[in-house]
Parts: sequence; C-alpha cells; structure tokens
Amino acid sequence: MSQPAHMPARSRRADAVRNEQALLDAAAAVFVTSGVDAPIREIAAGAGVGIGTIYRHFPTRADLVVAVYRHQVESCAEAGPALLEAADSPFAALRQWVDLFADFLVTKHGLANALQSDGGGFQALHKHFLDRLVPVCAQLLQAAADADEIRPGIHAYELMRGVGNLCIGHDSDPRYDPRRLIELLLQGLQGPQQR
Repeated sequence: MSQPAHMPARSRRADAVRNEQALLDAAAAVFVTSGVDAPIREIAAGAGVGIGTIYRHFPTRADLVVAVYRHQVESCAEAGPALLEAADSPFAALRQWVDLFADFLVTKHGLANALQSDGGGFQALHKHFLDRLVPVCAQLLQAAADADEIRPGIHAYELMRGVGNLCIGHDSDPRYDPRRLIELLLQGLQGPQQR
C-alpha cells in the first residue's frame, strides 16, 4: 500500500517544528549563559544551524527573544502535569517545577531591554505568562495540600512572585545563590508536621 502524497509534507512540517524547537532551546541556553544580547553566531553554533536560518525564522532579535520566552512558558506549563504524574510525591513535583520556573526566570532576564520599543508587546507576554503558569502552579500547590505535604491556602501567584523576587540580583552578585533561598521558601510551605 503506497503512502498518500501528503505524507511527506507532514513529515517535513514535523521536522521543521522540531528544528525550530531545537533552535529555541539552544537560544534559551545561550541567553542563560550570555544574556539576551548574545551574538547570533553563538546561538547558531549552539543550534547547529547557520546564522541565515535564525534570521529566516526570526528577522529581529526581539522576534527571537519573544519566541524563546513563549517557548519556555509553554515548556514550563506542560512540565507541571508531567512532573505531578511522574514524581514520587506532589511536593517533589512542586519542587522540581519551581526549579524549572527559576531557570525560566534567569532566561527571561533582559527581555524588557530587548523589547524597549514595544511596551504593549511586553505587557501581552506578561499576561500570557500569568495565564499559562499561575494555573499550573496552583494545580501543583493544591495536589501537595491535598496530600498534606504543605499547609493549605498558599496562592500560586504569591509563590511565583516570591520565587521571582528571590531570583533578582542573581546575575549581578556571584556570591548570591537564589536557589538556597528558594529551597528555604519551599520548606516554609510545609507545616511543622510535614518536615
């Protein structure tokens, strides 16, 4: 039985999506180590593509930064339910998700500077960020509370804001490790009986 003529087009489309995801992952990794102003050639080398490929997909640096931001929001949102299903406990899933969230916040650093000319675009991205991630964090918190691993009534937005505030200053002071304080914050979610 022969394949329909449209099958190869779908395969190419799936390949194109995978290639773009790999490019965005590489860009995110470079942004973590070198910031959003990293040379495009560094991102291209990390992705294993030519500079022209990046510019073909993302004509401006702001386009690339926004795409990385959205890609990471989606990855972080999709990770929540997967971690909840795979982890030993809901609190372990929450801890792993908060670690991913902190990684995302480090990558996000410098986004506002890259988008200076588009204040409305930055606001739309922030709304997307909240709309996608607050419910995921709330689901993880609720599962941990239902399992009596944390005290009830902890609000997702407050936890995310707290983690975000702890991440400020990470890149300007090598003596500061926000992950130590994030771990203390997570321990504080547990009541004395859970520790």
